[in-house]
Amino acid sequence: MSTPETFTLADLGLKLDTAADTEKHSSPLSSSSSHTNILLNGNTFGPPACTHLAPLLSAQTSLHTINLADIFTSRLLAEIPPALSSLLTSLLPLQKLETIDLSDNAFGLNTQAPLVEFLRKHVPLRVLILNNNGLGPEAGTKIADALSELAEKKEKARKEGKEVLNLETVVCGRNRLESGSMKAWSRCFQKNRDLKVVKMVQNGIRQPGIEVLLKEGLAGCEKLEVLDLQDNTFTHVGAGALAGVVTGWKELRELGVGDSLLGRKGGMRMLCEALEKGQNGKLRVLRLQYNEIDGRGVGMLHEVVKKGQLPQLRRLELNGNKFSEDDVRVETLKVLLDERREEAGDEEEEGEWGMDDFSDLEEESEDEEEVSSEKEEEMEEEEEREAKAEQILRDVEEEEGMNVSLEQDEEVDALAERLGKTDMIGQGPKP
Repeated sequence: MSTPETFTLADLGLKLDTAADTEKHSSPLSSSSSHTNILLNGNTFGPPACTHLAPLLSAQTSLHTINLADIFTSRLLAEIPPALSSLLTSLLPLQKLETIDLSDNAFGLNTQAPLVEFLRKHVPLRVLILNNNGLGPEAGTKIADALSELAEKKEKARKEGKEVLNLETVVCGRNRLESGSMKAWSRCFQKNRDLKVVKMVQNGIRQPGIEVLLKEGLAGCEKLEVLDLQDNTFTHVGAGALAGVVTGWKELRELGVGDSLLGRKGGMRMLCEALEKGQNGKLRVLRLQYNEIDGRGVGMLHEVVKKGQLPQLRRLELNGNKFSEDDVRVETLKVLLDERREEAGDEEEEGEWGMDDFSDLEEESEDEEEVSSEKEEEMEEEEEREAKAEQILRDVEEEEGMNVSLEQDEEVDALAERLGKTDMIGQGPKP
């Protein structure tokens, strides 16, 4: 229901093709320009409908937040760019608009241009949400580069004496960004160092990409409060990178690295050793589900908590790993977290405190533990070879242009040598 502050058509499932279709529902926007929140998500808009909405949106000078998630369902690929351009262009003049959600829209390589243009220019942007947009590594690179350019525009505006918000939240999950776009995202995070929330779950980022993202990008974001990289591939390479940078995030409150193969090949040991340094005292939530963490890994985590190095930890998620629920250290962790909740007198929902449900644990037998121990070094070497192979492939791609130049230089040198043996008036070789 719309209010003087909020205009909403959220999740009505409307199919608005024309201006006439839209006019039936947009009268509150026509009669008032003081809305602070607009929710158009969960409907589908054609280009004429978006053209009709554009001037109504641009008149909302108090607008703070707009939800444009899932607004192009059933639309042809060719319809999306002009429709999106009409909407986003109308939002550019709105200097109070700092939050935009564009999730669940298809912004692949063929449709991303209007979004990239908006992100390059909208200096007030503080919160960007892009979940499930089908970006892929190439379009993802363009988005990241646009946010880098945005950081430069923000800095320029500050030098001109303007008050400008930092980009604080980037949510870009389920987009198959892959390792190929991580250089661009690292540059983006280098330039937007005041980020507080970064969520990039389920993006097919493998260990070399995770390493680049953490070491070259997020390491410099010292104000980071929430980091969620679940359902990507860490292994010991990513775990080592995480261990190397996590101590620099003194404000970190939530860390999500579940379903990332973090527990394999010493990864859990590296993370626990980093947390044991006591630099993450504000950490409240730690998500480590489905990481092949065994009893030894639980023991290491137990020691960190027992020593008081995570004094504010209130939620620990470990389901889907390989240890016994009856492990005494697990029980000790449960009791400790329950005691903390009682001391805090917190009435928040159950999911905010304690440990998650162990409905999917895979207990590791003694035989499996022996095999795991014997093969750990061999598996680690295999993972290192894989990481090196991926690095070589990236290096080859980067040097392709250089190789062409080198070949051309060699041809030029050979030609120059032949000319040097010939006199300048064409009378044949020099004696």
